Amino acid sequence: MAVTIKDIAKKAGVSYSTVSRALNGGENVKPDKRELIMKIAKDVGYVPNQAAINLKLSRAHTLGLFLSTISKSTSPYVLHDVVSGIYSAVGSQYSVIVKGIDMQEPNTLNPAIFDGLVILSQRTDDSIFIEEAITKHIPLVVINRPVYYGVSNVLTDEAQGMKKAMEYLLDNGHRNIAIIESTQTLDSTRARHRGWVQAVEYCGLDPKSMPIAVGNYRFHSGYLAAKELLVYKPTAILCFNDEMAHGARKAILEAGLSVPGDISLIGFDNLDASRFSDMKLTTIERNMLKIAQTGTEVLLGKIEHGDTSCERIYLDTQLIIRETVMDIRTGQVSK
Repeated sequence: MAVTIKDIAKKAGVSYSTVSRALNGGENVKPDKRELIMKIAKDVGYVPNQAAINLKLSRAHTLGLFLSTISKSTSPYVLHDVVSGIYSAVGSQYSVIVKGIDMQEPNTLNPAIFDGLVILSQRTDDSIFIEEAITKHIPLVVINRPVYYGVSNVLTDEAQGMKKAMEYLLDNGHRNIAIIESTQTLDSTRARHRGWVQAVEYCGLDPKSMPIAVGNYRFHSGYLAAKELLVYKPTAILCFNDEMAHGARKAILEAGLSVPGDISLIGFDNLDASRFSDMKLTTIERNMLKIAQTGTEVLLGKIEHGDTSCERIYLDTQLIIRETVMDIRTGQVSK
C-alpha cells in the first residue's frame, strides 16, 4: 500500500496541513519540523500522487465554504469559528469564498472556480448539493453532520454532548427541568434531543414530563421560549445553544428571578460570549474551529496529494463548568 501524507503526519506527530506545507515548500513550518518531515518522507519512500501534481498547475487556489444561510440556521458565531479554522489550516495558500447552500443552484457549481469544498451541513436537504459536488469530482469534506455515502466527515457526537449536559443537571439534584430546543428539521437538533432524552430515561424519568419550548438558535427566540417556560417553575433550563441561553437569562431576570439562585442554566457551543460576559455560562464545548481546521486538513490531502479515502472523524465534546448551575441539594453553585 502506498505511503500517504497521513502516515507521515502520524510518524512526525504533526497535523496533516503541516506536512502538506512542508512537502510543498509552504510557509509557517518550523525548520526543525520541516527537516523531520522531509526525512520521514524519504525514509518511508513517500511518492507524491502524479495526478495531484498535474492538477496543481491549473488550480485556482480557492476553497468554497458552503453552508445553510445565516438567516435560516447557521449562527454567525459558528460561522466565525469555521472560517477561522479553515484559515488556520490553509494560511495564505488559498482564498475562501463563502456561499449559502440554499442560495446556490447545484447545477451551477463550477469545478473551475473551486479546488475543494468545505460543506458546513445542517440539514438532510443539503444532500442534493453534496451529491452534485461529488458528480462533478470536486474534492470535498462535510463538517457538522454525518453523511453516509463516500464522503469524508469531521464532526462531534452532539447527542453525547447534550447527554452530558442533562446528566450534569440531574447530578446536581434537578428534576423539574425545562428544555429550549430548536426546529427538528436540523440534524443537530435531532441529535441533541436524543442525547437529553437518553440521560433522562437512564435515570428512570419520563422525558414527556419535561416542558419544551422551540426556538431557532437565536437570542430572541431563547428569550421568548424562556418566558413561555417560566409558568412551569423549572429549577433549571437546558438550552440547545449558548445564544438561546443568554436570551433565556434575560427573560429570567425580567421575571425578578436570578441565575443560578432561582433557575440554573446550561448551554451548548461554548461561545466567547459565554466565557467573557457577566454571566459565566456552564455549557458544552463543541469546538467548531477545531472541526473546521481538521476538516480542511483532510480536504488539503485530497487536493494536494490525491487522497481518495473517505473517513469519519469524531472530535470530543467537553462539559465546561462555570457559574450557572446550582446544586439544589446544598444551595451552592456547582463548580
